[in-house]
Amino acid sequence: MSSERQLHLNTNILNAGKHEAAWRIQDDPRGIINIEYYRNIARIAERGTFDAVFLADGPALPGHAGHAAWNSLEPSVLLAAIGSATQHIGLIGTISTTFNDPYNVARRWSTLDHVTGGRAALNFVTSQNPGTAANFGLRELPSREERYARAEEFVDILVKLWDSWEDDALVASRETGVFTDTQRVHAIDYVSDRFSVRGPLNVPRTPQGRPVLVQAGDGGTQIAARFADAVFTAQTVFEESLSFSRSLKAAAGGRQIVVLPGLFPIVGSTEKEAWERKELLDSYLDLEDERVKLAAKIGLPPDSLELDKPLPYDLLESATGGSSRGFFKSTIALARAENLTVRGILARNPGAHRQIVGTPEQIADDIERWFVGGAADGFNLNADSFPTGLEPFVDHVVPLLRQRGIFRKEYTGTTLRDHLGLSVPESQYVGAAPWQPARDVGVGI
Repeated sequence: MSSERQLHLNTNILNAGKHEAAWRIQDDPRGIINIEYYRNIARIAERGTFDAVFLADGPALPGHAGHAAWNSLEPSVLLAAIGSATQHIGLIGTISTTFNDPYNVARRWSTLDHVTGGRAALNFVTSQNPGTAANFGLRELPSREERYARAEEFVDILVKLWDSWEDDALVASRETGVFTDTQRVHAIDYVSDRFSVRGPLNVPRTPQGRPVLVQAGDGGTQIAARFADAVFTAQTVFEESLSFSRSLKAAAGGRQIVVLPGLFPIVGSTEKEAWERKELLDSYLDLEDERVKLAAKIGLPPDSLELDKPLPYDLLESATGGSSRGFFKSTIALARAENLTVRGILARNPGAHRQIVGTPEQIADDIERWFVGGAADGFNLNADSFPTGLEPFVDHVVPLLRQRGIFRKEYTGTTLRDHLGLSVPESQYVGAAPWQPARDVGVGI
């Protein structure tokens, strides 16, 4: 990697696309269950030398499934299949720390990093959909405080398990008969009220040392500062994104961390063409239904939102923020900054990410301003509909970013850490006491 700062770009393969009506303009609206659909998107992104593709995930059928697409395929399996059809692009998948076990997750993502040659990343979330709890034997979600406390321990265990093997502990020497140097393998012996994990992991150290760790949203800033290599954030106002980035990096204490706000570009060869595409997608939406959903997302009763009036800011002071604090904060910040009515907010297809409708030059200008100004290290891009919303960005916006000297023309490394400019971390257990296998441990289960 060059020492000169470079822009980072991911594409968020959010089912059919970011726009809720995305599937209605696709050639194959059932593509979300077809592996070739995902492979095609990844190849397009790789042609644009993107850092990674990203898969959001939630282990519950969403309430809007009757009229919109959703992410349904399990991410680690899907990413392995995408990885087999690509050569360079990173592969970021999401897991819930509330509804998973850390040992299994550590093993799954170590495996993904090995089979893709060092391109794996794990995005950890705490789950915010109340309907998920019933799928795991719970009446309701644990409290926010409990979810984040569990998440911090969960990620700590992941890192310890990934570090339980030092570099080159797998010897495989025919001459000496030593397969594993067990002096360089370590138990983690993690015990708390929530977890008890002895370790070590049964997968050797991966090509990246550890898979890249990603944290989404601003709800887990403390965890992100401690563990994350990259953060997906919901910032819609330049000054607020700049402040967030500076605060997070200061909290990280000099540790490398990449800040990637979400961005929702709709690209046209002219402004008119871009707006016509957006208007076509919007024509499939029910405005009243969108108003009700907005109210739920910001934690207000639907009758408190009037289409041609601003948000009721007096009521928002005591609102819960709905299920997502990131959405709540970013939506309020955008509405205040641009003095938007409820109708104006809905016209932005609100989803916690900034929307730009325009030409390649206009979109490149905006990206450059945020990047050069320090408000972002790059962006997690959301296409309106796949693949037709991603292709014009790759074919027309990316060349402009390259001409301006802020984005790579080719891949210069082989791993996702290389793409992101991140160093390979050393195992925290170097020099620690070696693992002592239990007497009854063999090759079986």
